[in-house]
Amino acid sequence: MNEKPKRKLGWCLLRWGLIGLAALITLAALLVTEENWRGKRAWENYQRTAAARGERLDLASVIPPAVLDDQNFFCAPIVSASLQHLRTVNDDSSSWPDFRMKFEIYRGDSKLWPEQVGDWQKSKLTNLKDWQDYLEKFGETSEAKTNGFPVPASPQSPAIDVLTALSIYNPELEELRQAAARPEMRLPLDYENGFDAATKLLPWLAETKRCAQFLQLRSVAGVQAGQGAAALADIKLLLRVNDSLRDQPFLISHLVRIAIQAITLQPIYEGLAQHCWDDAQLADLESTLASEDFLADYQTAMRGEKICAIDAFEKQRLTRKTEFSDANSKPVTVSLRTMPAAFFYQNKFWFAQWNDLFTALVDVSNRMVSPAAFGALDADAQAQLKHYSIYKVQALMTVPAVGAAVIKFARIQSQTDLARTACVLERFRLAHGNYPETLAVLAPQFIEKISHDVINGKPLNYRRTDDGKFVLYSVGWDETDDGGKIFQTKNGTVDQKKGDWVWKY
Repeated sequence: MNEKPKRKLGWCLLRWGLIGLAALITLAALLVTEENWRGKRAWENYQRTAAARGERLDLASVIPPAVLDDQNFFCAPIVSASLQHLRTVNDDSSSWPDFRMKFEIYRGDSKLWPEQVGDWQKSKLTNLKDWQDYLEKFGETSEAKTNGFPVPASPQSPAIDVLTALSIYNPELEELRQAAARPEMRLPLDYENGFDAATKLLPWLAETKRCAQFLQLRSVAGVQAGQGAAALADIKLLLRVNDSLRDQPFLISHLVRIAIQAITLQPIYEGLAQHCWDDAQLADLESTLASEDFLADYQTAMRGEKICAIDAFEKQRLTRKTEFSDANSKPVTVSLRTMPAAFFYQNKFWFAQWNDLFTALVDVSNRMVSPAAFGALDADAQAQLKHYSIYKVQALMTVPAVGAAVIKFARIQSQTDLARTACVLERFRLAHGNYPETLAVLAPQFIEKISHDVINGKPLNYRRTDDGKFVLYSVGWDETDDGGKIFQTKNGTVDQKKGDWVWKY
């Protein structure tokens, strides 16, 4: 074959190759356009369905309403100064003396720290002797006064010495009480930034938990020192400070609030064990606990998480990038320029749908949670994780972890109900000299309506013991009545998924 036909054949092949390539590009473009249309349609259909049931999906719908500064806990001098400090200063020891609300009880080498407090779930009271010894190690001496804990001239009881040591914070504590008396609690955050605003919340979450640990130790010491009224005032302050996290549209804030509620239950347990409160004080404490509704808060947290996630997906679609911090807190930016719009629409759609399914696990009206329904839903999510789909990858990576929070909300609500019922049982004991044979006799004299088990809707399990005490419990997450028995994990903590959720002495 001569050179001319060869060139002609080459041009012909190149031409058809280019035509074929153009056809493939056109087909790919059509497929992407089709997928983008399908994704957008799926999302718009979800939006219409949400609107039909009266649900808004914009960030403005979950932003806490504005309040007057003089009514706002967060605008009180001690709190606003602390917030400003947390925003601008890293954990630098040289700056802490100016930090007015740093209720720090842990100092020195962590190996020296005592066990935090007792464990009411194991019927264990706090050993304050360990705390007495620990606080003395970091106390003031006659030779060299420091900013350490005050130490009495001669040792007293562990409880008195602990209260003496913690008196270093009395001025700040009084300021905090005055702040907590304000009727509103609206954290000043740029909520319009969605999840980005949540990162600004993290320092306050850590500081709130430190404050809770301080108040927990102080109230336990008050109980053991026989200062029931002061201990109750500290417990109520702890609950009030914890309420500063209640209206946040971020799941993380509610999970920290759950942890703080668990911290609060220890001094309540010890106060009831020591019979240190009279009828009026017990009624006051029970009423305060009754205002805590973690099942309703679950709905708030899940809705806020959904709307913030939708906002984050939409920002990714518009900017074609995602930003996060690595293990060393360094900012990382990942380009999403090659992702079709369908990727963002479909992940929004699937996240919202899965969020709705997990949210429905909690029946607020009937105050019940379904572990069985959670198990089926979680198993479905885990099965889908094994089959990669670009349209579900972000949703499926996020939703199971978010949905698993339902266990924590169910448990803390059950434990709060147990504490409430224990208060009412103590009121009955004060009136009659012993605990009742059944819970039924408590209503309506001591409580309008007795709490039921949030797991199965039946009455809480209760029996009076031969030693004149009682066992009160929920059947727990495994939905099995184990007779008031708890199970422990390999590391010695109470297993929250096995055994009963128990309050006993």
